[in-house]
Amino acid sequence: MGKSRVVYRCTQCGAAQPKWAGQCSTCLEWNTLVDEPEVTGAAAAARPAGPAAVARPIGEVDAGVAAPRPTGLPELDRVLGGGLVAGSVTLLGGEPGIGKSTLLLQLLAQWPQRTLYVTGEESAQQVRLRAERLGAVRPDLWLLPETSLPHVLAAVAAVQPSLLVVDSIQTIADPDLPSAPGSVAQVRACAHRFVALAKEHGLPVVLVGHVTKEGGLAGPRVLEHVVDTVLSFEGDRHHALRLLRAVKHRFGATDELGVFEMAGQGLLGVPDASSLFLTDRRTGVAGSAVVPTLQGQRPLLVEVQALTNRLSPGVPPRRSAQGLDGGRLALLLAVLERRTRLDLSTHEVFASAVGGVRLTEPGADLAVCLALVSALTDQPLPADLVVFGEVGLAGELRQAAHAPRRLAEAARLGFRRAVVPANSPDGPPGLRLSRVATLAEAVAALAVH
Repeated sequence: MGKSRVVYRCTQCGAAQPKWAGQCSTCLEWNTLVDEPEVTGAAAAARPAGPAAVARPIGEVDAGVAAPRPTGLPELDRVLGGGLVAGSVTLLGGEPGIGKSTLLLQLLAQWPQRTLYVTGEESAQQVRLRAERLGAVRPDLWLLPETSLPHVLAAVAAVQPSLLVVDSIQTIADPDLPSAPGSVAQVRACAHRFVALAKEHGLPVVLVGHVTKEGGLAGPRVLEHVVDTVLSFEGDRHHALRLLRAVKHRFGATDELGVFEMAGQGLLGVPDASSLFLTDRRTGVAGSAVVPTLQGQRPLLVEVQALTNRLSPGVPPRRSAQGLDGGRLALLLAVLERRTRLDLSTHEVFASAVGGVRLTEPGADLAVCLALVSALTDQPLPADLVVFGEVGLAGELRQAAHAPRRLAEAARLGFRRAVVPANSPDGPPGLRLSRVATLAEAVAALAVH
């Protein structure tokens, strides 16, 4: 019988410490150490190590085994680079109620072979009711309401599924470990068992993970390291739009974006996302600019809105960014004040990327700046105008990557004018370009001040 002792485990890197401290000595994160029992002796050594791998020349490795298999959901396949890979482990994270279980049920309904859905948070009846609404009741979809890891592994051996979904990894517990479900030790150990299961049988496994208040995945950071793919499902529960991103993907790129719309029959893929983002746009309103951004290989037209409000003397100005980086907004405000002589120090500033999109690329800088100038001067930008370009600290405009694709998407949706950096290539016929070298030239070209 193994003995247990208490160690302090870091929730970020998983490192063990002999005593509690405010800072983890391994990853240097603060307030991440939690106490947990650690099993030693015979109980810890009793776990099978599995068969040993065989070394062979790299040229003899069959790369076709890692070919992705389509899921039947085009937007999910776009993010995954074609589909799920045999033997891969995918971690899907998102806020409660965002639609993770709905997305996975639709995935299981489209999968052509036998699947197993392990639900540790909902009863079988709850899942059945949702499946009926989604049209996902099919004979090859097996359901297991279970939280015990040995029972889950036994069910996998009995059912022999071609796809396994575990909802969620925080609810699964190994009774051989003395810690509670959802603890660092349980999540780490169960995740390793599922990874071993996937690799041994060539079984694609999808794990659902909880998220913290800050939006990051809950549990030890080692959970993200052991899986092959980490997907983030984002959106506002009060709106229909949902965005799927790959934070980590060992089988492809991580810069693709999947767009879904939540409807009565489930999540519907949105192939023309630009039209959806601009559906409710009001023209002729100050503080609005349209930027053709690039999400992976996908050009999207997104509206950037800004609002300024003059404050009384002595009141500190507030700066708020939604869908934009707050630090980048502060930098652009400083460049605007210094290079265009506009006074924003006495105004509250609010900036937002409409539609739930998060704009992190610098190519959206010019759109944010011109939206701010338009709001400050109360002069709307032309309705048929798009703008893009990176703004430097000297006020210069730098090129954005894949400018022809951005301009082609703008022309497809009926835009006729574009303000772009001076060295940008020509656009498609019918789209007139205004090339500017500095932020001040861009403001002057639009006569918004």
